[in-house]
Amino acid sequence: MDKKSTLDKFNAMCKNTLMETLDIKYTDYGEDFLVATMPVTSKVHQPDGILNGGATMALAESVGSPTSLLAIDMEKYTVRGIEFSANHLRSVKSGMVTATGKIIHKGKTIHLVEIKVVDDRGRVISLCKLTNFILAK
Repeated sequence: MDKKSTLDKFNAMCKNTLMETLDIKYTDYGEDFLVATMPVTSKVHQPDGILNGGATMALAESVGSPTSLLAIDMEKYTVRGIEFSANHLRSVKSGMVTATGKIIHKGKTIHLVEIKVVDDRGRVISLCKLTNFILAK
C-alpha cells in the first residue's frame, strides 16, 4: 500500500472517535515513526486559554498505538496501550501541535514508543512514553 493510501486508512479509522472530535490528522509515517497534527483552538483549551494537557496526551496516545500498528502484521495482531507517561514542558495558546511517535524498543510482545509533541516553531511542548502490548487476534 502506498503512503497516501495508508494515511487515508489511518485517518478513516478516526471517524466517530475522539481523534475526530479533536481534529487529529495523520500526516506522515515511515518504518518506525508516525506523525499527526492537532489544531490548538478553544475546543482543546483549559479554562485559562492554554492547551489542555489531557488533549495533548490524547494526541500522543493517538500516535503511539498506531506507531506499533505500522510495525506488526495487522492481520494477526492488535495493539493495546498499557502504560502512558507525559512531561508537559511548555504551554501553547494557538496554532498547530505535531506529535511524532518513534519506536525505541520493539520486542515480540512489548513496544516502547516515545512521542514528542512540538509547537509551530518546533519547540517540544510535551515528551511522552507509551508502552504497547502486542496481542494475537
